[in-house]
Amino acid sequence: MSSILSPSLLAADFLHLGEAVTLINETEADWVHCDVMDGQFVPNISFGLPVIRDIARAARKPLDVHLMIERPEQFLADFKQAGATYLTIHQEASRHLDRSLHAIRELGMRPGIALNPATPAETLTHVLHLADLVLVMTVNPGFGGQSFIPYTLEKVKQLRQMIDASGLDIRLEVDGGVDLRTAPALLEAGADTLVAGSAIFGAPDPAAMIRQLKALG
Repeated sequence: MSSILSPSLLAADFLHLGEAVTLINETEADWVHCDVMDGQFVPNISFGLPVIRDIARAARKPLDVHLMIERPEQFLADFKQAGATYLTIHQEASRHLDRSLHAIRELGMRPGIALNPATPAETLTHVLHLADLVLVMTVNPGFGGQSFIPYTLEKVKQLRQMIDASGLDIRLEVDGGVDLRTAPALLEAGADTLVAGSAIFGAPDPAAMIRQLKALG
């Protein structure tokens, strides 16, 4: 399974999101990562459905939408209409995770499950088969530009083992502090999908940084 690079628009200049999407379209990046925050599940607010719809119109690559919101089940159909390809919800935010993952797939999207740094991998034992993607947060969610939390590397290894043992085609995504220093260890641990924000959009040459990150995997 080849590695995927999903640049996070959370780190882009919000006055020029269209240019950021064009950059992703025109480079080796694979997906467009959109972080949706509600100020409740995480201590920050990012962008919502109208912005996702506009991004989807401009993007020529799949939208990798990560919901960091309370009660995500209320908005699943809305994000389908907005253009999400992958829709990832947090294990910690969904009271009925089984039902929500089924609903995402029935709506025609690819379901994903996200885990905060302190949430054990074992919490996914009974629902792993319902997901197309597992997202390991390698920082505490809510803000871009944070430093990688070292102990999350062990969780990536554990989830790689769980996914391999399942025999299912499930992508293992990591998000938080991903850069040229941390990405090699994450890929070695078993991650196959990298979300990078500040490393790309904070670089002097974002296109060159995308090329360098893609070359790692």
